[in-house]
Amino acid sequence: MKIARLYLETSVWNFCFADDAPEKKEITLQFFARVRQGVYRVYISDTVLEEIAQAPLVKRERLLAVIADISPELLEIDDDVLILARRYLREGILPMHKLEDAVHAAVATIHEVDALISWNLKHLANFRKMELINSINMWEGYLKKLELITPMEVAEDE
Repeated sequence: MKIARLYLETSVWNFCFADDAPEKKEITLQFFARVRQGVYRVYISDTVLEEIAQAPLVKRERLLAVIADISPELLEIDDDVLILARRYLREGILPMHKLEDAVHAAVATIHEVDALISWNLKHLANFRKMELINSINMWEGYLKKLELITPMEVAEDE
């Protein structure tokens, strides 16, 4: 059986410590338990690490400890990723000030992961954004459909 390949953008890591959103925190922790069981292969990019580097020291250390424990594979951000990310911005799929979100979607597309996992419901994990991003991807020759979903959709046994 093929193991699903999942790109985890920064919000997923953040919700490990979201005491103000206990339901999402619990779902996120369940998801990471499944990752530890080997159910999924997970990936990040330098954009995740750069966003985490902006967090206050204590939070940053906690987030980096979880990343170290999970050991996601680091996907490269090359010129193709940046060109595709800028296309999402130019087309108005994501706001111009959301380059990081565009890079998350582009790196997941270029590296052909199965899904981008996010708690960012406004800019990433929603049906309309998924359709728009995939339409640009197809136009640019990336034919594998990218799923944009929340940890809830992959946290529990099927």
